[in-house]
Amino acid sequence: MDAHAAPSPEADDFTHRQLRRVGKRVHRMGIACNYGLDADGFAAALDRGANYFFWTPMRTGKVTPALREALRRDRERYVVASGPTLAVTGGNVTRGVESLLKKLGTDYLDVYQLFWVGVTSSWREATADALSKLKEQGKIRAAGVSIHDRPRAAEMSQDERLDLLMIRYNAAHPGAERDLFPRFAGRRPDVAAYTATDWRKLLKRPSGWEGRVPDAGDCYRFALSSPHVDLVISGPADRAQMEANFDALSRGPLDPEEDRWMRDLGRVVHG
Repeated sequence: MDAHAAPSPEADDFTHRQLRRVGKRVHRMGIACNYGLDADGFAAALDRGANYFFWTPMRTGKVTPALREALRRDRERYVVASGPTLAVTGGNVTRGVESLLKKLGTDYLDVYQLFWVGVTSSWREATADALSKLKEQGKIRAAGVSIHDRPRAAEMSQDERLDLLMIRYNAAHPGAERDLFPRFAGRRPDVAAYTATDWRKLLKRPSGWEGRVPDAGDCYRFALSSPHVDLVISGPADRAQMEANFDALSRGPLDPEEDRWMRDLGRVVHG
């Protein structure tokens, strides 16, 4: 497969999705760069069609040079999502993007997001307006947030200044189906799901569980089987994990029996 070929313009399917607000078509298996993947694994991910990368300045030294080179080679192919460590003022937001652009050797970020809204960042007029100004300046394509507070996320989803939500969604925490997704009948941002394995809790047999235990690929398929989820953020530690995650998508969406199994397990894991 040609690692440098642009994604084909065909209709959305289980493995690809057009991000309407970001403006690019992506492979739905996004990759977080801070869990150990090295340059070899990154190159292999490109060969598998990966083109959405979640990058932070922490624990990404092994992959950053390879990401910079990919962006230099074909910037429009790839989506890079990142954000400032702290974002409680408009100044934090503005200074943060300048630092990230320099570190990644690019003149714009596809998604610039506020991390963990309500804890390390704040969605308020000053920060939201700073994001809007950065979009006007062409330094970012889309404004996003990561957030665990689902009712707050539901309110924010209707704000025209917000383009992408990064939310917890997995078999043990499917509450977005009740608290968030119904709001999308009004306005729908792009949605990236993370913690698909519930920090690996879903990969371990809980006490009293006699059924099959899923692998990480099953957890990613659960998230991607929702029509409200555009992509899932995976965190491979090495090339083998990355390859296994991509291989799992060949099994397609969960069938009804698999969905029941994952939800039954999720209820046990959640407690």
